[in-house]
Amino acid sequence: MSTDTPSQESIADDWAQALEEQAVTSGGASDGPHVFDATATTVPAGAGNVSGNPMHDIQMVLDIPVQLSVELGRTRVPIKYILQLAQGSIVELDALAGEPMDVLVNGYLIAQGEVVVVNDKFGIRLTDIVTPSERMKRVSRT
Repeated sequence: MSTDTPSQESIADDWAQALEEQAVTSGGASDGPHVFDATATTVPAGAGNVSGNPMHDIQMVLDIPVQLSVELGRTRVPIKYILQLAQGSIVELDALAGEPMDVLVNGYLIAQGEVVVVNDKFGIRLTDIVTPSERMKRVSRT
């Protein structure tokens, strides 16, 4: 058991409180930004929920690192073109300006969004979340 367990419990409590406040203020409607609801986590039948506490179950995966990337576009070019690239070269992508950017987690599309700049740093505002059923369909096709 690690020594930072109290801080993890504190974080879980903060999330639970924030989710509860959101549910109260929005009245169940999803007019605002999408927020992950840890209390909606379900355990499949026969999964053996040892703790009986959904917050403990979600804590088990909170520290798993994942690769989050935003894809601006793609292109295919021959190797001889890659070898000719120099500073100032332009590589044309298949995406149009203003088109939604893909947000990938471990290579799987989870959302789309638009690029924003906040305090001279790039970010992405999520505009569309891929539903879990859509994600499963995409995974099964590959």
